[in-house]
Amino acid sequence: MKVTAVAHPIQGLIKYHGLKHRKQRIPFHDSISVCVDALCTKTTVEVDSSLKENIIVVDGKPFTGRDTERVEIILYKLKKLANYPGFFKVVSRNSVKTGKGLGFSASGFTALGVAASKTLSLNLDYISLSEIVRLGAGSATRSLAGGFALWYANKDGYSYAEQLVFPDNMDFTMIIAPIHSETKTDEAHAEVVSSPLFQTRLRNTDHMIELMKSAIMKGDTATIGQLAEEDTLNLHAVTMTGKSHLVLWEPDTIRLIREVNKLRNSGIECWYSMDTGPSVFVNTFQKNSYAVVERMREIGFSDVIISGIGDKPKLTSTHLF
Repeated sequence: MKVTAVAHPIQGLIKYHGLKHRKQRIPFHDSISVCVDALCTKTTVEVDSSLKENIIVVDGKPFTGRDTERVEIILYKLKKLANYPGFFKVVSRNSVKTGKGLGFSASGFTALGVAASKTLSLNLDYISLSEIVRLGAGSATRSLAGGFALWYANKDGYSYAEQLVFPDNMDFTMIIAPIHSETKTDEAHAEVVSSPLFQTRLRNTDHMIELMKSAIMKGDTATIGQLAEEDTLNLHAVTMTGKSHLVLWEPDTIRLIREVNKLRNSGIECWYSMDTGPSVFVNTFQKNSYAVVERMREIGFSDVIISGIGDKPKLTSTHLF
């Protein structure tokens, strides 16, 4: 049996940083994200009794090392539930091949979990599936929820995400500039507790979460943008002051931050946001998107992407093999 799923990556708004339980990928605090409609991961999974091992191909290349382990953790959990002794063929493709910090690990493991569970004819409840895809990437819980999602670090003993209510006609646009980096996100998450600023971040997060939830429910794009920008600076301050002094930004990241500030000073409401990587999201109103894109192209960013809010993952009959 063969099943294909499509899921959207996420932009962290109030971002998670660090894992309280690394193996289970349980974060220190709650977080909020939004799915990116213009970006997606498409994954086809097939169960094949003739296979002697799992075959995993992502963007045309075989998966190796730690990345393979994360995929196989999810496959193992699902096949144990289904009492399936065999192996899988997995082929996955991201809509954008370059750029770090675009949330594709979230959409990748979500699409994998959705497709593999359906391939095995498992009818899992939402929380159970959310907890399984979280084992591949924490933010996969938020990609699974779709829209604006709140990921609970611990809610009644479970760690999963659920979609927040937001206005149907919400005026919220993301403009994305993919920027390349070789840094692994796990490196940043692994050492957050070594930063002298980490405990301050923890103390402030609950308040930021409540402010962001309120802004989303009101459809208040300006407050969402302002809070996401503030949280970006907070997160990267923690990262830069950890024991390895990781600086995840590239020179192009700084250039875009400065241009967003210039645009805002000229009266165009827009705000930057970065996850644990150098790629830049610019959050704004739809009416401002043309001006933002034009400025980004003027300074050399030709591959910018304009996006609305992405939905939950879906199944498709168009397979990758």
